[in-house]
Amino acid sequence: MPEVELTLQWPDGGRSRLYSPSTVILDHLAPGETVSVAELRSRGTLALRQASERVRARYGFACTRADEEEHRLLELASRFGEEERVSILAV
Repeated sequence: MPEVELTLQWPDGGRSRLYSPSTVILDHLAPGETVSVAELRSRGTLALRQASERVRARYGFACTRADEEEHRLLELASRFGEEERVSILAV
């Protein structure tokens, strides 16, 4: 499966990478887009769960790294207010 890494720029200027085992994440989050922390959390969680299910459909087991990425995304997002903005910089 094609993997994708997005670079996120958080409201404080810090950057992090968001890994997905599937390109399905690009259906939810696009480079060049700026979204609220709440929207990133919602759309990112949905995308990572769908990516994990694609792995399950193909290989017979869920992607544990996608689960870990979801937890890391939620942890990072919890540091900011719901309406603060996050930029999706690159693939």
